[in-house]
Amino acid sequence: MPILIAVLLGIVEGLTEYLPVSSTGHLVLAGHWLGLSDDDPATSSFEIVVQLGAVLAVVAHYRTLLTERLRGIATRDPRTRQLFVAIAVAFAPTAIAGLALRKIIKAHLFGPLPVTAALVVGGIVMIVVERLRARRGAPVADGLEQVTPRRALAIGLGQCVSLWPGASRSMCTIVAGQLTGLSTGTAAEFSFLLALPTLGAATLYEAMKARHALAANVGVTSLAVGLLVSFVVAWGVIATFLKYLRTRGLEPFGWYRVVVGAVVVWALAH
Repeated sequence: MPILIAVLLGIVEGLTEYLPVSSTGHLVLAGHWLGLSDDDPATSSFEIVVQLGAVLAVVAHYRTLLTERLRGIATRDPRTRQLFVAIAVAFAPTAIAGLALRKIIKAHLFGPLPVTAALVVGGIVMIVVERLRARRGAPVADGLEQVTPRRALAIGLGQCVSLWPGASRSMCTIVAGQLTGLSTGTAAEFSFLLALPTLGAATLYEAMKARHALAANVGVTSLAVGLLVSFVVAWGVIATFLKYLRTRGLEPFGWYRVVVGAVVVWALAH
């Protein structure tokens, strides 16, 4: 893989991983228009493995919180136990579904049309949820300590929907958190932390399974460049997105998804 393409895909991954617009969907579409084969196992594997850069961005951004929680293990801090239990509960459904459906997803859903369908449907869901929440005006639970096991399970089930490329893991988990009564900011923060086991497990599994294809068809240098670029860009996006969510909602991202879907359908038809 040319280094320039690795850089471009790293930028796409970093920009879109934590925004509710689907990084995998954008990577599939970007790869398609950059001339990469939709059927090449190395390409689809690179699109998954490059997420590791975004995972490391979460570690960098939340390094203080993670350090405190790791220290809390030794002191048996109840906040640490609650957060780790919530992450484990939310991670479990996706781990099971991902292992069971991995081959079906890679065989049938990594293409422009399935991705476009997921983008549009997800965008409509975001718009509807945001407007319903604004109409009801109900109080919201704020802070990671509000993520109970029951809420975490609902978020985990929502995350299973994101196995469809284009649905967006960020969108599915944030919206699921909103529907349980969490504030958008808290739902987003928990979504970012949930990315650590979810994306970490997926990328490491894919890297080990496709290591020979990645080395032969992508190259160590291009893979390293893609990871570095996605790390730097994603780190900046996390801080910016959290600041944005303190005063605004997700509806603009919903409209963005619908517009992108319409443009892709028009482009494929021509």
